Amino acid sequence: MNIKKATTKYEAWLARHLRIVDPDLKFKHAQMRTAVFPFMRATYYRWAQIWEDVCGDAALGLKVLAVGDLHVENFGTWRDIEGRLIWGINDFDEVWRLPYTNDLIRLATSALLAEMGCDDKAGMDAILKGYREALAAGGRPFVLAEHHPALRHMATARLHDPEPYWQKLRALAELKQAGPAGVGKSFDHMMPERGLRWRAAHRIAGLGSLGRERYVALAEWRGGSVAREAKALAPSACVWAATGKGTAEILYQKILDCSVRCRDPFVRLQKRWIVRRLAPDCSRIELSALPKEHDVLRLLNAMGWETANIHLGSGRATTLLADLKKRKRGWLLEAARAMEKAVKADFEAYGGG
Repeated sequence: MNIKKATTKYEAWLARHLRIVDPDLKFKHAQMRTAVFPFMRATYYRWAQIWEDVCGDAALGLKVLAVGDLHVENFGTWRDIEGRLIWGINDFDEVWRLPYTNDLIRLATSALLAEMGCDDKAGMDAILKGYREALAAGGRPFVLAEHHPALRHMATARLHDPEPYWQKLRALAELKQAGPAGVGKSFDHMMPERGLRWRAAHRIAGLGSLGRERYVALAEWRGGSVAREAKALAPSACVWAATGKGTAEILYQKILDCSVRCRDPFVRLQKRWIVRRLAPDCSRIELSALPKEHDVLRLLNAMGWETANIHLGSGRATTLLADLKKRKRGWLLEAARAMEKAVKADFEAYGGG
């Protein structure tokens, strides 16, 4: 099955699980043709379909509750229940039970495609070193107020400037209703006080989730703006890749509950919607904002560590470490390069460039 046919079939399957927003989906298709890294971000369904065949033995390993669609832009910041600034993985739309190597290979492949400015082997070694160290330590979240000055500088220096951030949200066209009735009720419950009046808008964001319903509730509260977002969820694309049909449980909340994590108290699964707070200090760190030169290896090391924080939710650190020890030297770089080649071939076949 080629990439165009896979895309058509996946989107038909997705439409059986949620309502497709056609203009957003067309925008996604256009973004997929702009460059290979956005193409990778937008096509996790294709990765789920081919990665085991492309990676061979590297795709074999202990199954964990995995992120699935992990890449270098799937990290950001949020505030925990104590108001502390936390850094880590912040998108779990495609969570599934997968060999733990899926997340490592996809993260490594994304680093190659993003051309992060470090030696390829050194980058892979940094990811694996962070992953191993976190497993051995039992994991630890990234609280940026302590212990991580370099990472704190990377993150805080690139947080959204609040004025243009809120201006952009306030410029969204108002809707009469924020999607299904249940979404409006979720917004009511997650506002800072009951009875607060808010206005609804449609928001276009992300790449993999483009085409799904995404609503924002905006309000003014005690001298400033507040916002909440609701995004429609579907079962992981891994379900489609395995059978081409069917449905399954959405595991978003489960991975949040079991990972080594300082949770965002404003992220909640409401049936088949993920509802969360929007704010300048609670957002994804984009590729254009990632550090250069020597900071890249430090960042990749932290990304490897955070990946282990997620996998430790499956409670098998000793077994994972033993499996890693048995793997041949350079296995991650070899698998990442194979997937890099496959993604680039699909990008060209799709009409990118």
